[in-house]
Amino acid sequence: MRILAISLDLDDTLWPVEPAILAAEQALDDWLRQHHAEVAAAWPIDALRGLREAVSVERPDLAHDYTAQRLITLERAFAACGIDAAPVEAAYEVYFAARNRVDCYEDALPALHALAARVPLVSISNGNADLARIGLRQHFRHCIAARDCGVAKPDAAIFHDACARLGLAPENVLHVGDDALLDVAGARAAGLRSAWLNRHAAAWPAHAVPAGARADLELRDLAQLVHWLDRHDPN
Repeated sequence: MRILAISLDLDDTLWPVEPAILAAEQALDDWLRQHHAEVAAAWPIDALRGLREAVSVERPDLAHDYTAQRLITLERAFAACGIDAAPVEAAYEVYFAARNRVDCYEDALPALHALAARVPLVSISNGNADLARIGLRQHFRHCIAARDCGVAKPDAAIFHDACARLGLAPENVLHVGDDALLDVAGARAAGLRSAWLNRHAAAWPAHAVPAGARADLELRDLAQLVHWLDRHDPN
């Protein structure tokens, strides 16, 4: 396996995403209570979460764009309360700022420093995390989000976009992620090598993943990836 670059998933690969989402929902609720109490009363956190899920179902064309889904959700919440000139962008900024206050896994930062010193890194994410806001952008040659690409993992196009930006054949790129279907099966189907970051020693979800889609590597953390690369130095 000759690996000349590595692509990395973000959410639940470099940091746990659920705490950031919960904090973002709380920050938005706090802001609404302060500035638009009637919206906060009509749309508490659980109700607003349900509205977003409804938007997701109604707009499958936006399955790759969580930002658009969230903006539509806010538009509907304000409209339901009869508020003209709704401050949707301001409300979203409150949410988005908190969503990008993440706590990286202990192994993530040392691994990023070590990996980026060895091979080009590119991020491939279905989410809308902003690496510049988080403070990790300097480690990545390119950042590819489903929203910008127009498709989401496991679609091969998003992986091929990464390879094209790197100027490398898919077989020379190793994709690393926590999701067996989106990351591992998606990368393999696109011709990339794959590594399953299995932090919690979960069983391989054979019922949900196509046969023959097992990862080339299985890792318990990103430190293992650094050690593996040390043993398979492309230089």
